[in-house]
Amino acid sequence: MNFDWLKRYMPRGIYGRAALILILPVVTLQLVVSVVFIQRHFEGVTEQLTGNLVRELNLVLDEMNAYDTPTAALVGTRELTQGLDLNVAFDAGAISGSLRRWFDFSGIIVTRELKNRVPGVYAVQLPDDRFVRVLIETSLGILRFDFARGRVSASNPHQLLVNMVFFGGLMTLISFIYLRNQLRPITRLATAAEAFGRGRKLSYKPEGASEIRAAGQTFLDMRARIERHLEQRTLMLSGVSHDLRTPLTRLRLGLSMLEDDEREPLERDVEDMQRMLDEFLTFAKDAAEGDAESTDLGPFVRTIVELAATHGADVSLEPVSDEMRLSIRRVAIQRAVENLINNAVRYGTRARVSLIEGEKQIKIRVEDDGPGIPEDLREEAVKPFARLDAARNQNKVSGVGLGLSISADVARAHGGRLMLGDSQDLGGLKADIVLVK
Repeated sequence: MNFDWLKRYMPRGIYGRAALILILPVVTLQLVVSVVFIQRHFEGVTEQLTGNLVRELNLVLDEMNAYDTPTAALVGTRELTQGLDLNVAFDAGAISGSLRRWFDFSGIIVTRELKNRVPGVYAVQLPDDRFVRVLIETSLGILRFDFARGRVSASNPHQLLVNMVFFGGLMTLISFIYLRNQLRPITRLATAAEAFGRGRKLSYKPEGASEIRAAGQTFLDMRARIERHLEQRTLMLSGVSHDLRTPLTRLRLGLSMLEDDEREPLERDVEDMQRMLDEFLTFAKDAAEGDAESTDLGPFVRTIVELAATHGADVSLEPVSDEMRLSIRRVAIQRAVENLINNAVRYGTRARVSLIEGEKQIKIRVEDDGPGIPEDLREEAVKPFARLDAARNQNKVSGVGLGLSISADVARAHGGRLMLGDSQDLGGLKADIVLVK
């Protein structure tokens, strides 16, 4: 059986689900016990007690039928009514009907039994838990019976419900406090994992149940392996790129001695190789470089755009708010935005930058008027060293295929992602760095 439809109504947080696991069985158990106990016990007890009273009332009525006047009937049955602890009187002015409080459920049974089993009963009044008044129409007039409530129903039946609610709530609270202590290590592990996914390293110590400790220790081992991998990758690429600078310098010096017609093509090749090495070094740098700090994104992005414009890029910035603050690594984000701007002006004629704030995320958008990237190639475009010359303008100088990859790594290091699409206004590529608040 498929219960997927039920998921939309379930709490998403672990505390909400834990509370549901605790409260739902307790409430269900209390409801079942209440219904069964009240129906089987209180209803049965009330019927038995009322049945005993019915026989006493019928006995008194039978005795009174032997007399001709109300006074004689009261006098003649006084010894009987006193022995049965019944207050009896003829009430000629009694015209009021039945009376019962809305929460007096046992009173329903009392009223039903008296009206069904005692002839002439037209009103049963249950004003409180202390006494009952029954009005019976006889040949001598309206006869009124007053007696204690405890003779027809169990005393204080509501105490059961009060005790069940009180102790059920108390035990649920105790259970939730205990369960919260068990869930706290899970939330701490989730917080540490989420922070590491955003490029921040939080102090974390495994604690809690043995299974949670094992999961926490596994996380720490995994985090250490990933950090070692990133460090080794950075050292390897940095070392290779750095070591290649020396022979390139010697090549440049050797080429300076050649004739111009022979030197210029070779120098362009050396410059291309130098540019590739610079991009390799940039790619080798960790996307989580530097510490995260709270930043006003409006002025920060405005500074990046102005810097790109001073280097000759035709780039503009849409009006942005100066009240969008987010904790980011400024160097990494600046590198990612600059890569997107450089790609935009390389493959198009102009670029436009904008900031879009949502409820849970902020987008740094860069659009251009170039040829764009087909939808089926966008996933390939963000891979390192991808070259999609067929999809871009080949009359421009091509890169080495690391610009989008670096921007995607930076976005992932901040817990976000890089999204590629089509610019509706400029007609080229739309690249969004999505940052989670």
